[in-house]
Amino acid sequence: MILINYPPREQWAEILRRPALDTENLFDTVRSIIDRVKAEGDKAVLDYEARFDKVELASLAVTEEEMQEAVEAVGVELKAAIYLAQNNIETFHAAQRFTGKKVETMEGVTCWQKAVGIEKVGLYIPGGTAPLFSTVLMLAVPAKLAGCKEIVLCSPPGKDGKIHPAVLFAARVAGVSKIYKAGGVQAIAAMAYGTESIPKVYKIFGPGNQYVTAAKQLVSLRDVAIDMPAGPSEVEVLADETANPVFVAADLLSQAEHGADSQALLITTSEKLQKEVMYEVERQLGYLPRRDIAAKALENSKLIVVNDREEALQMTNEYAPEHLIIQTTDYHQLAERVTNAGSVFLGPLSPESAGDYASGTNHTLPTNGYAKAYSGVSLDSFIRKITFQEILPQGMCAIGPAIEVMAANEQLDAHKNAVTVRLNSIRKQ
Repeated sequence: MILINYPPREQWAEILRRPALDTENLFDTVRSIIDRVKAEGDKAVLDYEARFDKVELASLAVTEEEMQEAVEAVGVELKAAIYLAQNNIETFHAAQRFTGKKVETMEGVTCWQKAVGIEKVGLYIPGGTAPLFSTVLMLAVPAKLAGCKEIVLCSPPGKDGKIHPAVLFAARVAGVSKIYKAGGVQAIAAMAYGTESIPKVYKIFGPGNQYVTAAKQLVSLRDVAIDMPAGPSEVEVLADETANPVFVAADLLSQAEHGADSQALLITTSEKLQKEVMYEVERQLGYLPRRDIAAKALENSKLIVVNDREEALQMTNEYAPEHLIIQTTDYHQLAERVTNAGSVFLGPLSPESAGDYASGTNHTLPTNGYAKAYSGVSLDSFIRKITFQEILPQGMCAIGPAIEVMAANEQLDAHKNAVTVRLNSIRKQ
């Protein structure tokens, strides 16, 4: 990890720079895959599965027999953990339900909103080095709560032609409608445009590698919505001299093992803690099965000492971390002043892992500084809010003249006339 002590403010932008994720140079390759899936449907997806995932599939859909096999393959302990996480995620997201109130803006003018679930959503669950069954829960549970009628899940199969049992079990628990063996760009394209097997959806959710990210960006330009811009995952620990260096190091490594392009940051007011965390990171790294991945991520990671809490907070808000862990004596007071972060974990016993799995909050969060403008996935991500209004005669008489004046000044005479004919009708009664 890189040690940085008391950097002047003019160096912050460079210090806080993320590992570069340039998806634009992938666009030509990704676009060619998307275009072929649009033109050839299942045939293209099956061909790409053979090429990229190295598996020959007879069909894309997961069968009921495969689902039952997966349910039996998942151990009792993991099943219990998945049920506990599902319950907490459901409890937290159910509390976000929107209740629209009718508002009379003037006498005879009533406006309101109604929340409606997006009818068809697509969930992308990566395969690769770790089966992200937790992401199934994070996406499918709020989708089900929101009232999405069709929840489609795509995930790449292993060499045996099957999706990991834990992913399938979590999908069953969370209420996924249809599951397909498809990964990468071809899965995103299939959900964006539809194939003979995979339905077209209206919004696509889920993480993925740089090719998946590029595919989501391209299909979102005009054809389908996506959850949010994405980049490599990241964590920041904001700590003072009272923080436990063992805990801090463990938190930094838990993020580093996500991928070689992940980033972990410590911002602290204590040089002593900086050195202790450096030692602990090196010690704990040796015990990790994914140490090679974590070590690569640590090359982009930094332990930064600043002058005081105020500077630490300012640097934190400038960085806008996906995950922020605050381990200070006054963590509640500092948390009140956090303005840019995806999800915040308070105190020594609140690791990022809790939010990643089972506390109830969602782990699909804005990365790459997007926390300055985006929220993480929530129940709102799966709904649309439709506005309604009803105008009675007294209401039209109250606001009609103002509408006529505004429309006339914008030189939109047809808009003005739509009000004028109604006012004339009311006056004749």
